[in-house]
This record gives sequence, C-alpha cells and structure tokens, in this order.
Amino acid sequence: MPTLQHPRGATLRALAAVLLGAPSLAAAQDRVSSPAAANPAAAALRDASRLDTEGATSQARVRFQQLIDSAPDPAAKAAAQRAMAMSYAFDGDCVNTVRYEQMAIAYWATREAADPQNAFYQEGELANEAARVCIDAGNLDVAERWYRAGYALGLKEPAPKTHAKSLWDFRLAHALARLAARRGQQAEAQRQVAAARAILAGDSAMAAQQARFFPSLVGYVALSTDSLQTAESELTRAIAMPGNARDPFLHCLLAMTEEKLGRAERAKAHYQQAYDLATAHNPPSAFARPYARRKLGLT
Repeated sequence: MPTLQHPRGATLRALAAVLLGAPSLAAAQDRVSSPAAANPAAAALRDASRLDTEGATSQARVRFQQLIDSAPDPAAKAAAQRAMAMSYAFDGDCVNTVRYEQMAIAYWATREAADPQNAFYQEGELANEAARVCIDAGNLDVAERWYRAGYALGLKEPAPKTHAKSLWDFRLAHALARLAARRGQQAEAQRQVAAARAILAGDSAMAAQQARFFPSLVGYVALSTDSLQTAESELTRAIAMPGNARDPFLHCLLAMTEEKLGRAERAKAHYQQAYDLATAHNPPSAFARPYARRKLGLT
C-alpha cells in the first residue's frame, strides 16, 4: 500500500486532513490536541506551532517549509502553507501572512467545481484570517481589502448554501466597525456597530452562534476611541460569555484597557492570562502571545 511505503507522505496527508477539514485554525488546533489525533502529523504540527508560541518563529518556519516542500499532494501543501501564514502572523508580518494565505486560497479555487459549498467558504475564511492578522498588525488598508475579499468569496457559495448571507454580512460589519475605530472614525464605527446589531437581530439562527462576538466588538471600538469605562464593561461581559473565557485576545484587550485606566496590577494580571492562554496557532494567539510577552518583560 502507498501509505506504508511512504510514511512521510501519509503523515502530510493526515496533517492536511486535520487542517483543511477544519473550519478554522482554532478548530484545527482542537483536533490536533485531541486523543484521536495522536499521530506523526499532529506531532509535526504541534512541534512547529510550539516554536511559534515560544517566539522561535524562524525555527518554526524551517519546519513548515519542510512540510511544504515534501507535501505529497496539493491538499497537504495547502495545509502547510496555511500554517506558514500563521507563523508569520506571530511576527505581525501582514505581507507574508497574506502571501501564504493566498497560496492556500489558490488550492481551494481548484476545488470549486467538485466541492463548491466548502471551497468558497474556505476561501472566505482564509481571506478573513489574513485580514485579521493585518488589522492586528496595523495594516488597515490591506486588512480592509482582504475583509472585503473574504466577504465576496463567501457569498459565491452556491445553493444550497451551508452558510447564510447574514453570517458574512455580520462579519463584514464587525470588521468595518473595528477598522473605522482604528482610523479614528468614531461615527462610522458606531454606524457599523449598529449594522452588526441589526444583522444579528434579523437572523436568530445565525445569532445563536455569533452573538458572543458582539460585546467584544463594542469593547474593541470603545477601547480604540478611548471610551474606557465602556470598554472595560463590555470586554468583561464578553469574556464572561460561554465560549469566550479562554480567548487570549479578549484578555489582552482588557489588559490594554486597564493599563489606559492606570490600573497597572490589574493590567498585568490580564496580560498574564492572555499570555498563558495564547497557546493555539491562530490569529488571537498570534497577536496576544508576543504582545503580552513584551508587556510582561519576558523578552
């Protein structure tokens, strides 16, 4: 059998199944950490990802490049390219994150005819992933371009749709609100926050999954526009919601808020939480881990 003759190829195919079969890198990380994923592919991913969280990003990228170079098929190669994109995210490198996300998107473009529902959704997810890294790195124009690209790609999913248009509408409004806040456009930020709220109200099924991301949006916009009391209350509320307690990015935002309020010890405690929680190989950890490391003086 080929899988017995080429164990390295089998490992990479398993890695592709873990990464490309997941709706996000966070979900892939969960799969890799599960007992069912106790295999060489999961170990390869964990080892390289661990190097990124430890700040050894150059070493991590050597490992990811080896996976790319030895990939036995396009799916395995795309999986490794997606992981490489996140490795660059740990350095706040928007340009190279976009470069490798585009490579993974190109793979999914080849799957549009055979698997259109999943292919267009994955393309939209990857574009949004690139945008998330870029907004966190301060490359706002690039971030906006990729958020809009993700929206357009997601909406190309043909019927019967597995992801409602309202999901992509909510994600775009969420992104545009954050971008406007970062640009100092407070009125536009609030307009987009209101749009996001209305989209949630208009689709209860989608809102059941996405409502937990709304308080963090309000908190993000408030922090970016120096409405610090609102930021503190909304971010605290966001962290308390089911599914959010272990999000390192939210703890990092709350730490920034406490720091701006002059509460050094409380800020330090939240930075420590953010650092301790940022062990996944995804955009929240890619921002929170190095940022908190610097704030805690661990570099």
